[in-house]
Amino acid sequence: MTRTIVESKTKTAIIGFDQPVCVIGERINPTGRKKLAAELEAGDFSTVEKDAIAQVACGATMLDVNAGVVYNSNPNPNETEPPLMTKMIELVQGLVDVPLCIDSSVPAALEAGLAAAQGRPLLNAVTGEEDRLELVLPLVKKYNVPVVAISNDDTGISEDPDVRFAVAKKIVERAADFGIPAHDIVVDPLVMPIGAMATAGLQVFALVRRLRDELGVNTTCGASNISFGLPNRHGINNAFLPMAMASGMTSAIMNPCALPTPLSKIAEKKAELEAAGIVVPEEMDDETFCRLMGIGSREAQPGGEMSAIRAANFLTNNDPSGAEWIRFNRPPGVPGEGRGGRDGGRRRRRA
Repeated sequence: MTRTIVESKTKTAIIGFDQPVCVIGERINPTGRKKLAAELEAGDFSTVEKDAIAQVACGATMLDVNAGVVYNSNPNPNETEPPLMTKMIELVQGLVDVPLCIDSSVPAALEAGLAAAQGRPLLNAVTGEEDRLELVLPLVKKYNVPVVAISNDDTGISEDPDVRFAVAKKIVERAADFGIPAHDIVVDPLVMPIGAMATAGLQVFALVRRLRDELGVNTTCGASNISFGLPNRHGINNAFLPMAMASGMTSAIMNPCALPTPLSKIAEKKAELEAAGIVVPEEMDDETFCRLMGIGSREAQPGGEMSAIRAANFLTNNDPSGAEWIRFNRPPGVPGEGRGGRDGGRRRRRA
């Protein structure tokens, strides 16, 4: 059974076909986040600190750390990314003790992250371009770490799943030339937006099965790509993740946290109550109000995708007795084993 081992200073995470899916928190990434990018250039790491703590609290198994900021003062990432990556890795692993995923397109930043990381991180990523293979695979071998292999090459991202499979196979074979075993390759088959390609979901499910059955490798994906540009993205994501897991997907790069309830929504709800003649006590804080009204939370809490993943782990028998699912769904402060019968809904694990 293929198992990819990743480690922090004291904790081990296993990516494998017989394991609960590994959730890789994606939030520590300035791509598309102008506010975070500006903070990082200014030396402000407060959002990084908040996102690291919140993602682990919401159930992330690992954290992806990306230092891809294009500084206004210096647009050369080969100069700016390596020291920033070192700082971010040191900061994050000082706050939380989970394995890290070092994410960069700059080889020097990858090596800086590897040098700073404790344990055995996951390297993200290598692609099928020959020059990229020659730059990244020696780092993988030198530091004895697993690596994410993205199924595109110098021809770009193909819409043909057979081509993407061939690229993944090429990377696995080239890694073997460097003495890197297949169990240390985690393939990203590339999830296309289903709003742009109606067969995107079916393609990924078929690809994941082939990667598992023919190459024997673990897999990951940028889970939210599937719903890009669509309404009710969480609904699509919540359906996609269990289906991908049932096809053999063993990890996902995603946001484990629900978005906090906007202050504007709280104000609207209070206005509705006041219009109905209901007085909200002045001393009631926003968090208590949100929970009382059932409108989410101002604090970090797991998103619906995490609920879908826990349910899928239970259904695929990768959650012995459903203990994690029951714990996840038990309201705070409720004693006992949970609901579902005298045994709390637990069942015996079948061999």
